[in-house]
Amino acid sequence: MAEPLFRRLCLVGLGLIGSSLARLARERGDIAGTLVACDASEAVAGRVRELGLADVVETDPAKAVEGCDGVILCTPVGRFGAVMERIAPHLSPGGVLSDVGSTKGSVLRDLLPLLPRGVHLVPAHPMAGTEHSGPDAGFATLFQGRYVILTPVEGGDAAAQEKIAELWRRCGAMIETMDPATHDKVVAIVSHLPHMIAFTICSTADDLAQETREQVLKFAASGFRDFTRIAASDVDMWRDVFLNNREALLEMLARFSEDAHALGRAVRWGEAGFIEDRIRRGRKIRRSLIELKQA
Repeated sequence: MAEPLFRRLCLVGLGLIGSSLARLARERGDIAGTLVACDASEAVAGRVRELGLADVVETDPAKAVEGCDGVILCTPVGRFGAVMERIAPHLSPGGVLSDVGSTKGSVLRDLLPLLPRGVHLVPAHPMAGTEHSGPDAGFATLFQGRYVILTPVEGGDAAAQEKIAELWRRCGAMIETMDPATHDKVVAIVSHLPHMIAFTICSTADDLAQETREQVLKFAASGFRDFTRIAASDVDMWRDVFLNNREALLEMLARFSEDAHALGRAVRWGEAGFIEDRIRRGRKIRRSLIELKQA
């Protein structure tokens, strides 16, 4: 077995991503010599102990990160600033700090000003997930064949970046590198906007008159069911995503709204050719996803 990448690795936040990482690290044995799990919730920490997901389980992040050469923040991005205030004085010089947040401009905004000298920040975003949350939701194969996007900080340590890249490779993921602004625009269209649409469609259905609403749920077709799966996602996480990727999300929402209105006009005026073009473009995107094995 290869030497563990980290002598002592701390995962802060044991939801879907954190608990999946923990399970994989326990299975492989070459990611962390000692695995520390930290969650502020006593209930979550207790469940993590019951599941045996880590060698050490803490509820105090300041205590959890002491002596760790690797720390990965897996909480909702809206909590990063508060967590960083707690852990910054206790981070080990030479250690690597990373995260799994799906917004990157806000990560740099919240972490860089408090980053101690000698600690290396390597922001990362695994493009993987389900609608489920909590320590019971994780599974070791979550990252298999998925992309992880690294957004290195300017002048960052190359060895630290490679260490985080290797961690994700050992998780079965493929590595891409982007600047934070590009990352935030890309995820706004492929992830954040679809979630916004799903939440909106489901709330629209919920607002229908009671009789109609019952029929909607009773006869829900696959399209609506797909939206409800997405809309079942974690409240805290998605609230924070929307608020922390505000500019990119609103830009993509404006583009989508224009395109939706254009298709609506085509339906109103019977422009079959325009409608067919939009359907064909949708089918083309789906074929491309299947070819990339990301479907």
